[in-house]
Amino acid sequence: MSRRRLRPDEVELWRKVADTTHKLHPERNAGDLPLPKPKPMKPARAPAERFTLGEKANGRAPGHDVQAGMRDRVASAPLQMDKKAFGRLKRGKMVPEGKLDLHGMTMNQAHPALTRFILSAQATGKRLVLVVTGKGKHRDDGGPIPTRLGVLRHNVPHWLAQPPLAQAVLQISEAHLKHGGGGAYYVYLRRTR
Repeated sequence: MSRRRLRPDEVELWRKVADTTHKLHPERNAGDLPLPKPKPMKPARAPAERFTLGEKANGRAPGHDVQAGMRDRVASAPLQMDKKAFGRLKRGKMVPEGKLDLHGMTMNQAHPALTRFILSAQATGKRLVLVVTGKGKHRDDGGPIPTRLGVLRHNVPHWLAQPPLAQAVLQISEAHLKHGGGGAYYVYLRRTR
């Protein structure tokens, strides 16, 4: 990109401004002041496409990148366990060997309780446990940011997918209606070796 030269009126204006200033270091002999370097010009934008009233837009606006709800993410997780056993699990034919009820707990109370329960259940050889989170209270504080329904219901799958529980958990699935439905999760544990 080539630099443009200053026009004579710009040079004259610069000289007037330079004459009204005081030297920062008067002991130095600056001689003739150097001309300022011009900034490079930005390239011109391409003209916008012509659009007439009543015409359809040619492109589609990008959609929002909204993550699916926890229920959908748990349901769409890849199958890690036996397909036949998973079918029996989803129909409610398998009986959980242990149950943890997190109703009424805060996140600070529920996370260590879940960790303790899952690790001890795996250590005792249990394969299927039920974690009851509840569906959550429906409350709207009227603010501009929506609050999630069921904080524990949303966070339990995250906690189960992070260490140290990720090594113990084979599959997470929403419970059958007779075991709590949307307010509970089946947690299928790995065998201890």
